Amino acid sequence: MSEPYGHRELKSRVDRELERFVGAEAEALLALDDGLTPLVDVLTAVTARGKRLRSAFCYWGWRAAGQPDSDAMVRAAASMELVHAAAVVHDDIIDDSALRHGVPTAHVALRGAFAAGSRRKTRARSMAMLAGDLLMSWAGQMFTGCGLPGAYLGRARGLWAVLARELIAGEALEILHTGGEADVRRSLKVIRYKTAKYTVEHPLHIGAGLGGADPVLREVFTGYGLPLGEAFQLRDDLIGLFGDPATTGKSNTDDISAARPTALIALTRQAATPAEQAELTTLLGRRTLTAPQLRRVRAVVERTGARDRVEDMIGDRVEIAVRALDGAGLPALAHRSLTRLATAATNRPD
Repeated sequence: MSEPYGHRELKSRVDRELERFVGAEAEALLALDDGLTPLVDVLTAVTARGKRLRSAFCYWGWRAAGQPDSDAMVRAAASMELVHAAAVVHDDIIDDSALRHGVPTAHVALRGAFAAGSRRKTRARSMAMLAGDLLMSWAGQMFTGCGLPGAYLGRARGLWAVLARELIAGEALEILHTGGEADVRRSLKVIRYKTAKYTVEHPLHIGAGLGGADPVLREVFTGYGLPLGEAFQLRDDLIGLFGDPATTGKSNTDDISAARPTALIALTRQAATPAEQAELTTLLGRRTLTAPQLRRVRAVVERTGARDRVEDMIGDRVEIAVRALDGAGLPALAHRSLTRLATAATNRPD
């Protein structure tokens, strides 16, 4: 079996495992009733794309524990992408986002399953919520059916419980703090639990746990995973405001329209003049934002230095993450791959 030296090769293997698993589950749903086709179409669409970073972190957690390449482990790692897909579907419902990867989000796409009127939007959102719930169930199913020995899987059972608890806590904290006062520390706490942990730290811990790693390696992965996960989301916040929808595939007004408690906006509001504060107050949470209004928000973010400060925060966190790997005694291939993943996760184009 060839070694997956590059992320592209590992991504292809994860894609194949997901396609196989989702395809089988889709057939099982349609066997129940072919009227479930709209649901199946959405489930297939939201699992068919992605950078597969979470599965990569899980896989390299396993390899860092000294374990060999394994198709069963690739399947276990691929289950992380179903967790992500579930989080995305639920997040888009919460934020009422219309686009992701340039295509309609699940709750928007599902409107086509219902006739005009008759609470079409509400019913589509309900269907999307169920799709997200099923995706999380699929994640556990794919993980436990990956083919690794039961004793190995038992090592990770408690880690899955922590992942689910902290992911939901992060989402809940964002909802609770949306529209609140600017607070960078609170924004970073939301980032940590909503994104950073389930994107980097938890997949690494699960992979390492499956591989029988000792607690010291898990501490190394916390030192690497938390700052890197925060850097990942901070980059996403910059892209969310300054990105080109033609490149990012999603609206660049969503964070403003939803008044999300991002660190970028918190830093901006803290440094804004009274006049800018008043202007931001009228724009944050506005359902529709015109092009001139978006430019104005961007201008305030730039003038206050918030954009540069977030760039510095990203750079500092990546440096801390990579440094955490030094001296940890990781296998050379795992060390090299995790170092490269730190760059891949945070150097995404606008």
